Amino acid sequence: MRRSASGGSLASLRDRNRGQIVAELRTAGRLSRAELARRTGLSRSTVSTLVAELQARGLVGEREVDGAGPQGGRPPVLLGLERTAGAVLGIDFGKRHVRVIVVDLAHAVLADLERPMATEQSATEGFDAAVDLTEQALAEAGVAPGELIGAGMGVPGPIESASGEVGSSAILPGWVGVQPTDELQRRLELPVATANDANLGALAELTWGAGRDVADFLYVKVASGIGGGLVLGGELYTGAGGIAGEIGHTMVDEHGAVCRCGNRGCLETVASTRAIVDLLEPARGERLAIEQAVALARGGDRASQRVIGDAARAIGVVVAQVCNILNPAKVIVGGDLSAAGDVLLDPLRDEVSRHAVPAAGGRVEIVPGVLGRRAEVLGAAALVLRDVDGFSFERAGEAQQQAG
Repeated sequence: MRRSASGGSLASLRDRNRGQIVAELRTAGRLSRAELARRTGLSRSTVSTLVAELQARGLVGEREVDGAGPQGGRPPVLLGLERTAGAVLGIDFGKRHVRVIVVDLAHAVLADLERPMATEQSATEGFDAAVDLTEQALAEAGVAPGELIGAGMGVPGPIESASGEVGSSAILPGWVGVQPTDELQRRLELPVATANDANLGALAELTWGAGRDVADFLYVKVASGIGGGLVLGGELYTGAGGIAGEIGHTMVDEHGAVCRCGNRGCLETVASTRAIVDLLEPARGERLAIEQAVALARGGDRASQRVIGDAARAIGVVVAQVCNILNPAKVIVGGDLSAAGDVLLDPLRDEVSRHAVPAAGGRVEIVPGVLGRRAEVLGAAALVLRDVDGFSFERAGEAQQQAG
């Protein structure tokens, strides 16, 4: 046993420690040596030695941050995985668009392309557009297909974990029953991870935005549908069946309108952007786009403010219950309606404060997301970046060696 400890097991330990460093850099993007030591529990000298080995292999590079350090000294030097380590795809299938990005393992976006789609697009049409955009994005980024370690994909509805199918409450009916992961893997010849749009928004805010370094938060996407993404203990939580966070289908009025999911009086029927536009149409005498309704509300239009405020209060009641059950530190609001700013957030905060127990509602911070319309596609890329075990960059390294 001692012979093994001085040989094979020490080499294995070194490999594991090196893998820890790579995993932390993939998850965070860029970190200092001190941050790596804190996150991994390794000594600074061990981190420095292993980083030097990774630098010698061309996998890790340095970048000096502009400005002085926290005590006014030299600016910190941040480490990140090099472009040669590989890249990932993020693909977002929205109600009216398909969007593709290419991101390197240091979290830099290398290409970002979008194509408008018909509202009633089929899954086949969406996949065709995604493959075409992927080819264009890779060319723009200067990334060869063999350099990709995987693709993350966002779809317009919940994914049932047992079957891998898009669930019946999807925004796009043409996607119900489709197994998107299998189909995209076949087309791209890449490993693929899939999640719904709200979960991707949560991952994006955790990786790049308002949820960075927040262990427990709820992301609420308010658009043509309403969804929630839960981050607990710094990880996305999807539940036993993969559909945790479906707050849009929480009943708020047992005598309300029938929802697309088949139930009656769901939150979506009163607070989605579709519901807001429907309610404003009689008052305005025309059908507005949600962007117009938001602009009117921010400009002082009383009818628009009232309808958005009512929607916010309904959302606040549901969010308060989540706060009572899970006690998140933060609630991040994204989606099309988040552009309404305090017209949306102030009444939402009031209802959370009113309906949640003081220990939960009084401490939770309710803020807008910071990533806007890029949240879902960035979250799709983050699916791969954060899954170190499922997506190895050895594939990209092998491609680089063959090219050399």
